[in-house]
Amino acid sequence: MKFGMRKPSIKRSISARTTGRMKREVKKTLIPGYGKKGIGWVKNPRKAAYNKIYHKTTFSLWDLFK
Repeated sequence: MKFGMRKPSIKRSISARTTGRMKREVKKTLIPGYGKKGIGWVKNPRKAAYNKIYHKTTFSLWDLFK
């Protein structure tokens, strides 16, 4: 498990900002439960637990400017 600052990735940062709103809306209409809170715990509880701990123990470079 990682503690401290996450290494920034320019490629992932751009990808996250350019993922289309239409793409998310299509997935919402086709996949029941897509984008709903708590679905991660239903689909893969082990991964959801890891992600919860990871996001509490690490921080981003941009969090320092907030």
